[in-house]
This record gives sequence, C-alpha cells and structure tokens, in this order.
Amino acid sequence: MAIAMQQRMRELRSEWQDLGADRPFELRIGIATGFCTVGNFGSEDRMDYTIIGNVANLVSRLQAHSEVGGILIGNETYALVKDTVATEEQTPLTVKGFAEPIRCYKVLGIYDDFVEEGRVIREERNGMRLVIDLQKQDKDGAIELLESVLARLRR
Repeated sequence: MAIAMQQRMRELRSEWQDLGADRPFELRIGIATGFCTVGNFGSEDRMDYTIIGNVANLVSRLQAHSEVGGILIGNETYALVKDTVATEEQTPLTVKGFAEPIRCYKVLGIYDDFVEEGRVIREERNGMRLVIDLQKQDKDGAIELLESVLARLRR
C-alpha cells in the first residue's frame, strides 16, 4: 500500500505542478511492526485519538529518516515482507528513545513488478528460491554463480 501511495503522490505532484503549485505536497513513509495502543485518550474535557507505544515512536523515527518520496521499514517488517518487497539495507539508525541502533531497509519496489520489467529473475519451487537482481549483478556474474551451484548439485 505504501508503494501505491508514493506512486499516486508522484502522479498528483505532477498534476499540481501543471496547475501552478510551487511546492506540491510530498511525503515520507516509515513502517514498523509491533504492538501499540490506539484509541481515544484524555478526559471528558479534552479527548484525542492517538497512538502510543514503542512501535509508534519507531515509526516516527523511520519516517523522519526516510528520503522524500521514500519508504523506510524496520527490521521486523523486513522479515515479514522480504520475499515480496525488494529492499536495500541502510546504515543502522541511532535514534532518541532506543538504546540500540535500529536496523532499517529502504523499499525499492515489489519483486513481481521488477520481474515484469525484466530487472529481476525470480523462480520458486518447493525448497528452492532464486532471485537475481540484474541491477546489482551483471549477467556474466549471474551465469558464473549459477554454474558453480549446478556443479555442486551434480556432485
């Protein structure tokens, strides 16, 4: 959904610029996985709908460190989507409220889209998964690696 949101925002930004907007709206997205508390907090005099918890703070830190138009996800989220979403690990973030640096990943796109574009070769069978990112690996290097794997399988 975050990828679709960023794509739609790029489309809208272009439309807004055509209409003369000097500074079209832009956004950064941070995504984390965990438990938090969401709801109305306060008293009868003042009530706010909000979110509290460690994961809410993490999302805020990820969003703040994301590039404009980018998506940054935490390590727990990465573990859940790594087979579907192409990412690039970033330098761990040292942020307020967290004792240890936070592992995070920049979202590049969805593997299925990259396969359609010819940027990635991806095959899956029972007990085997192959992903070759042709943006990071040249064809000759990929062939060499695959031949090495085939040689080991033939032993």
